[in-house]
Amino acid sequence: MVKKYQYMLTMFLCIVVFISPSSAEDIYVAGITKATMRTGPGIEHKIVDILKTGDKLDLVEYKNDWSLLKKDQGKTGWVLTRFLTREIPDIFLIENLKKENQELISKIELIEDKNNILTDENAALVQIKEKYNKLKQESSGFLKLDAEYNKMAGLLASQKGQIKTLENNFNKEQKLLFLSGAGVFILGLFLGLSTRKKKRTRLL
Repeated sequence: MVKKYQYMLTMFLCIVVFISPSSAEDIYVAGITKATMRTGPGIEHKIVDILKTGDKLDLVEYKNDWSLLKKDQGKTGWVLTRFLTREIPDIFLIENLKKENQELISKIELIEDKNNILTDENAALVQIKEKYNKLKQESSGFLKLDAEYNKMAGLLASQKGQIKTLENNFNKEQKLLFLSGAGVFILGLFLGLSTRKKKRTRLL
């Protein structure tokens, strides 16, 4: 029975060691320049990697003196626990802030470029609007002049018609006067001749 429990405990530890890294806790190298990762929990073990401040690793096994860690590449090793922290190191936060700041600067530059383009387009639109208003005013003046011209042309045509009518009436009156004058002259001539004939007859 005891062996059965020992076997189960051993299997549990194996599961914790080999399966837990997939859901392992994130841990960081604390505020030091460099830290060694070794094959075992002690300085007598071989160094497998050199870690620097801000390196992010997966915590496999945590102990007071040495802790077993796993890197992203799958490499595992032991590191002095006092060099580790669960809090994101300031240097790591600073780097993230620098990166975010650079991204914001890039976005601001992009927005400024777009703003300059919009400013140029707005200036072009203002010029187009000014030209449109000027053309509209000129068109309004032209339409007004055209209406006045058509009005004057209509009056001129009407006056020409009246003049033509007067000329026709005048010509008719001239003809009547001429005919009347000619009739009076002929009548006077006829009367004069008749009078002269009568006088001759009396003298005879």
